[in-house]
Amino acid sequence: MSKKKEVQLNHEIRANEVRCLGDDGTQYGIISRNEALRIAEDMGLDLVLIAPDAKPPVCKIMDYGKFKYQEEKKKKEAKKKQKTIEVKEIKLSVKIADNDISYKIKHAREFLEAGKHVKFRVFLRGREMANPEAGVAVLEKVWPMVEDIAVRDKPPKLEGRYINMLVVPKQK
Repeated sequence: MSKKKEVQLNHEIRANEVRCLGDDGTQYGIISRNEALRIAEDMGLDLVLIAPDAKPPVCKIMDYGKFKYQEEKKKKEAKKKQKTIEVKEIKLSVKIADNDISYKIKHAREFLEAGKHVKFRVFLRGREMANPEAGVAVLEKVWPMVEDIAVRDKPPKLEGRYINMLVVPKQK
């Protein structure tokens, strides 16, 4: 069985009596299913079950193909307006040299200026797991280099073998 609830159209509707509405808002009242189907066919439209749990079930006379098309169009339009956030990851290690840090910070600043979020990660190897404060110290060393153009979204936090810190660009 599909996850999506299937809409019942025309002859698929099993109720004997339905409350019928027109496409233009006309109220036909409670009529037999056959009468509602006849009215829909005379108009060249479909009879669509919109409230199957109501007593009696509510049906609407509409152009179902056009309705589906407009729904898809609305979904696509909403998706276009949706803003996607891109997260760039900068990997560091506990034993990273100062010139390597400055090189990675240069890239992080470019990402932040482009409006992207930056996730700094320090990977802890072997015995470094016994002293995760060393990884936090690396991230605390990195933070002053980007704080003029960024806001710390998540402070340094140990997650498994990584210490992560999320930085987002400052709002203008």
